[in-house]
Amino acid sequence: MCQQNLGMLMTELQNYTVNFGPQHPAAHGVLRLILELEGETIVGADPHIGLLHRGTEKLAESKPFLHSIGYMDRMDYVSMLCNEHAYVLAMEKLLDIDVPIRAQYIRVMFDEITRIMNHLLWLGCHALDLGAMAVFLYAFRERETLINCYEAVSGSRMHATYYRPGGVAQDLPKSMPQYQKTPWVSNKKLAHLNEDRSGSLLDYIEHFCNDFPSKVDEYESLLTDNRIFKQRTVDIGVIDADRAIALGMTGPMLRGSGVAWDLRRKQPYDCYDELKFKIPVGKRGDCYDRYLVRIAEMRESNFIIRQCIDWLRQHEGPIKVDDPKLSPPSRTGLKTKMEEMIHHFKLYSEGFSIPVGETYASVEHPKGELGIYMVSDGANKPYRLKVRPAGFTHLSCLNELCRGHMLADVVTILSSLDIVFGEIDR
Repeated sequence: MCQQNLGMLMTELQNYTVNFGPQHPAAHGVLRLILELEGETIVGADPHIGLLHRGTEKLAESKPFLHSIGYMDRMDYVSMLCNEHAYVLAMEKLLDIDVPIRAQYIRVMFDEITRIMNHLLWLGCHALDLGAMAVFLYAFRERETLINCYEAVSGSRMHATYYRPGGVAQDLPKSMPQYQKTPWVSNKKLAHLNEDRSGSLLDYIEHFCNDFPSKVDEYESLLTDNRIFKQRTVDIGVIDADRAIALGMTGPMLRGSGVAWDLRRKQPYDCYDELKFKIPVGKRGDCYDRYLVRIAEMRESNFIIRQCIDWLRQHEGPIKVDDPKLSPPSRTGLKTKMEEMIHHFKLYSEGFSIPVGETYASVEHPKGELGIYMVSDGANKPYRLKVRPAGFTHLSCLNELCRGHMLADVVTILSSLDIVFGEIDR
């Protein structure tokens, strides 16, 4: 009888296997996560990817170099211009060209604007995944201001396609578009809406920089010492420094474990070596430390943007390399000179050729190291393009991070990775 009961008990104590996603709202895209559970404890987590594969790398190999800048925006569609930056850096390395210093400062300023945009969306969604609604609304309030900066320089609120090999597409506008009077908006409301739009784009960004530290204080007042938030994040998804390095982690995931590795400081590109900023690091390597690192990074990005604004106000100059094979002519020249008309037509139809060679260019993306490996055979399109996304490496560590935690902690850990499947699946 005892042996029969024991056999029945052994039959009942088997692990459950459940699907988490790809329709789950906390799956952050189209992740299918197969979880093996012992009760509510995670025994194994197996991520299945590829449901958002669009062939970005192969598409880039079939089109002229310039035509693929817009594809880079659509990989990590939360950190658009940082994707473009790695791609144009790879082209500039193979072309061996020097980017005008003003264009470098514009790029760095927009990289940091993009970093803040990324972290704001991450913060809002991370809090939402843990049950906090207000932070999501607060974060998107500030993100909307920064999206206006994208729109001012490129005409697009998300996929800017603003960077170019040798510089940027156009200089910063001297004025911001104004809200227009409608029957549903009072004069007082209209004046308030246009209050920070009366000057140039730099004035508009400076107005944001002045207000932003107090907004970050608001986020911290809601979360940093919140008892429920700390219970959900402290000592959850812990990974020590040595293991994080061994697994290939980068960005806030690595710095949250106490490793001060930042490509802007260790392998500077553009004008980062001329700017002052700190590298925030954590101590415990848990979800709470990763949250604190990203909060501190937003403050540091705000400080970098201020430095760029001051420099750009004092220094005018070219914003793209002076080479008719790489940069389009002015609108005036296009309408008055036959040679410039030909250059314009050839640039946007056939593109330009890059000398034979291969290179790897990387940037400190908001999620970690984003690298572009490019091979040129001398044609007007890449022979081979390979993207090294930060999120792919981090997602591969999910099994190790989740084992031993409860089912509810999977959402916390997954959210702390800050993954976007546009760049993972490509």
